[in-house]
Amino acid sequence: MRRTFTLALALLAAGSAGTALADTTQDEQAWVNLTAQGAIADKVVYFAEFQPRMGDGISRLDQLLLRGAVGVKLSPAVTLYQGYAHVVLPLEDGPDANEDRSFQQLNLALGHPAGGELSARTRLEQRWRSDGDDTGWRLRQMVRYEMPLKAQSDAVNALVSAEAFFALNDTDWGARGGFDQLRTFVGVELGLAGASTMELGYLNQTIDQTGGRTRMNHVASLSLFYRP
Repeated sequence: MRRTFTLALALLAAGSAGTALADTTQDEQAWVNLTAQGAIADKVVYFAEFQPRMGDGISRLDQLLLRGAVGVKLSPAVTLYQGYAHVVLPLEDGPDANEDRSFQQLNLALGHPAGGELSARTRLEQRWRSDGDDTGWRLRQMVRYEMPLKAQSDAVNALVSAEAFFALNDTDWGARGGFDQLRTFVGVELGLAGASTMELGYLNQTIDQTGGRTRMNHVASLSLFYRP
């Protein structure tokens, strides 16, 4: 009886693991982020982003994101932005879907623990899709930490970050209230000419889908930040 019970537990555990694996789809992707940022006037700043994202084993364009914002530096550690984004979502079996977003963003510099630099970004988005009528509200919270790999130099920094996404309501185009996704990044930041930088590394995107399913994207990430 004990042996039968043990075998039953083992089969149940194997079945559960198999189901969890079957409910997770994975993809290899490559994301490129080209960003220009700087000052417009005293305490008034901007950023503009161009982001193509390749998916399906880096075989086709999965998303194209255009985003820009204007902000006000409330202090050396606090900047508040208002921005807009347009996202093109190519579909193989029909016309492209399009998403427009208005967003408010708060950037915070949180100090220099352990000799590194800790910062946070909070973003509240209002989202509209071409395949629905509802407005989706989403909250995003990112924490980022970078540390010089060589003492007294910021030419090469180790970099880690994590960003959690939470949908605040349901929509007729597919958003479901609750946890949406988590992005974690590990890589390096390289100093370029002037104040410009480049970041490259690995990003893991884990998305909570309907029906208890999960999508996990393994992303080769390259970002260039031009600061005139």
